[in-house]
Amino acid sequence: MRRTYRIGVGVLGAVVLALGIIAIPYPGPGWLIVFAGLAILASEFAWAKRVLRFARSKYDAWTDWLGRQSLLVRLGVLALTGLVVLATLYLLGALYLVAGWVGLGGWTWLQSPLF
Repeated sequence: MRRTYRIGVGVLGAVVLALGIIAIPYPGPGWLIVFAGLAILASEFAWAKRVLRFARSKYDAWTDWLGRQSLLVRLGVLALTGLVVLATLYLLGALYLVAGWVGLGGWTWLQSPLF
């Protein structure tokens, strides 16, 4: 029974962690989901507890560093994040889908090269 429970926790934690990693660049609780997935894993696995502690410290260091930067650097980070979001939406075909909704279905350059 204990092994089954550990496997269940491992699978659930891994799924939540993967969803969090995917959600990081998007508006919303991406990092919160990552930390939740690690916390689920840390409830049963010592390595996950160490990774969670490490990830929290790096996240705190990043936010502290970014808070000390000039407005120009913060806007650059925001722009880079926006580019990552747009690139992902393009690769998933979401931009072409939305273009079709607003009557721009002829803009074939918005079609994803993957789908």
